[in-house]
Amino acid sequence: MEKVGIIGIGHSKFGRRDDVTVQELAFESFVEATTDAGITQRDIGATLIGASPVYMTQRSISGPITEYLGLNPQPVWLIEAACCSSASALRTAYALISSKMHDIVLVLGVQKMLENETSEILKIMGRTGDVQWEAPYGTTFANYYAMYAQSHMTKYGTTSEQLAKVAVKNHYYGSKNKKAMFQKEITIDRVLESQIIASPLHLFDCCANADGSAALIVASEEKAKQLSDTPVWISGLGASSAPFSLLTRPELSTLTSAVEASKIAYNQAKIEPKDIDVAAVHDCFTIAEIMAYEDLGFTERGKGGEFVEKAYIGGQTPINVDGGLKSKGHPIGATGCSQVVGIVKQLRGESGDYQVDGAETGLTLNVGGHGEYCVVHVLTR
Repeated sequence: MEKVGIIGIGHSKFGRRDDVTVQELAFESFVEATTDAGITQRDIGATLIGASPVYMTQRSISGPITEYLGLNPQPVWLIEAACCSSASALRTAYALISSKMHDIVLVLGVQKMLENETSEILKIMGRTGDVQWEAPYGTTFANYYAMYAQSHMTKYGTTSEQLAKVAVKNHYYGSKNKKAMFQKEITIDRVLESQIIASPLHLFDCCANADGSAALIVASEEKAKQLSDTPVWISGLGASSAPFSLLTRPELSTLTSAVEASKIAYNQAKIEPKDIDVAAVHDCFTIAEIMAYEDLGFTERGKGGEFVEKAYIGGQTPINVDGGLKSKGHPIGATGCSQVVGIVKQLRGESGDYQVDGAETGLTLNVGGHGEYCVVHVLTR
């Protein structure tokens, strides 16, 4: 099978972006990506927008964005899979190119979340769970991950201090990332002294809602070699789902969708977890990163709380060294593409103060909702 490569990347500043419309926000990463790839709108055969429209006033948001970016009359599709919408869009782009339907595809993740009040965002995110049996009882996103944390602590003895260390690590690296929402380091004490949001999760165990966009130019092997001296190849793709309702999950100390998706991606790429040089994993809450260590096979089950010490640059597997969702912020439609942008920069040696020396193989884990969707990509230089 022909290879599929990423030849252009772009990333807006994440945060409260009251200075731009959603179209202008998309434009920021689009211009960076097309400039990076050395192409124009005419070279793009199709566009895939990863976004969750429920947060936006405009319906069918892919239409106004592609009009603003000058991409008509090329086809466009909106891909929605909660927090892993744009990772799912990248998977779809891979399929379009592998089928030879298109040879250059734009994948653009974008979200304007902060046009809504926090209370409204909490209600919307709570409805990511089952609206018949869960949401009516007041579930929020933090509630779901608090249940994961309680389960992991009960089963394996994971501590609040270990959760806090994830936040400290990711804010340390986020302080070096100029595109991150939060660019200040924090301490373990700061995390543990912050307000309890959903026990045992403190305020600093939780990522922030944000506005942002990230873009990828994806190309066939022939086009990638023509247009780029440094294409990054999509070597493995895994995707999986899990029961939508937590009531039907077999256990709450793991995301079975992440386990399954990573197995598929490793198998296609013909690698093992030990071969990953750098990873970007879904850390919407600190417990999510600890579960990811285990679900991806970086450490044995129950040892995730200890593994954070090995997830720094220079450790066994550097993880979220661009700050992760925790420090960058989490504009849910943009997060999947943002993770891929970070890994592409690592594999091209362009990450500056947070570069992993000699990185040749990277991984992204993007989770939708509270684990009902999961997409894993393995990327190689």
